[in-house]
Amino acid sequence: MSGHSIYDNLRHIADSWGLMAMMVVFVGLCLWPFRPGSRGQNQEAAEAIFKDDSDD
Repeated sequence: MSGHSIYDNLRHIADSWGLMAMMVVFVGLCLWPFRPGSRGQNQEAAEAIFKDDSDD
């Protein structure tokens, strides 16, 4: 057996690729509202609190 345990290997993967994956997800979620074509949905969400329940 090698000197590295399964724990050390998993920790190495989490330290490098896990951090990169979390960074990609974070940047993707931050840029999601600014994607092309989302202006209408964002405007509708912003004005939803002013819409009366009787309006359809």
